Amino acid sequence: MNRSLATVSAIAALALVAGAANAEIKAGAPAPEFQVVDSTGKMRSLGEFKGRTVVLEWTNNGCPYVKKHYGAGNMQALQKKYTADGVVWLSVASSPQGEQGYVTAEQANNDTKTRGAAPTAVLLDPGSKVSRAYDARNTPLMVVIDAKGTVAYYGAIDDKPSSNPADIPGAKNYVAQALDEIKSGKPVSVATTRAYGCYVKYAPQS
Repeated sequence: MNRSLATVSAIAALALVAGAANAEIKAGAPAPEFQVVDSTGKMRSLGEFKGRTVVLEWTNNGCPYVKKHYGAGNMQALQKKYTADGVVWLSVASSPQGEQGYVTAEQANNDTKTRGAAPTAVLLDPGSKVSRAYDARNTPLMVVIDAKGTVAYYGAIDDKPSSNPADIPGAKNYVAQALDEIKSGKPVSVATTRAYGCYVKYAPQS
C-alpha cells in the first residue's frame, strides 16, 4: 500500500469511528435510558437506579490506558470508595465480538475477580447500544449521572492523558472531584472534559 492510499485508509477509519456514535452528550442534559444484560445475566437499566448517583465507566481489558488505571489499582480504589458511599458503579464492556476488549460474561466476571475490581455490575454491550446512546469514543470514558438522572460529568478520568501509571499520583481526578461535589451539594465545577484512551469499537448497525 502506498503512502497516499494508507493515509486515505487511516482517515476513512477515523471517520468510521467518529460516525459510529450518536449526537454529542452534554453535561446538564438528561442521561439516556438503556437496557442491557450484565455479566451475571441480569437485565439492567438506568431507571433501576433512579434517585441514586451513577457512574458509567467504559472499559477494555486490552487497552493500555485502561490497564494504566487497573494495573495501578486506581480504578478499583475509586470503585470501592464510592460504592461504599452509595454510588452505583457500572463498568461497560462494549467491544463487539472479534474486537479488542470483547468479553463473555465468564471472562468479564474473571476480569473483575483477578483485578480486584468492585463495580456494582459489568454491563455487556457488544451490540454497542449503550455506547451509541452515550456517544462513547474512548476507554476509559467516564460519565457521572446525578440522582435527578442528569449528566453531571462527562469525559476523562483525569487530566493526565497518558498510559503511564506514574502519572496517576499527580493527576487531578475529575470523577472523584465530581462525586465529592455532588455529595456536598455543590455544582460540579468541571462538568465536561475530553476523554482519552483507546477508540471504542462499534458493532455494525442493523
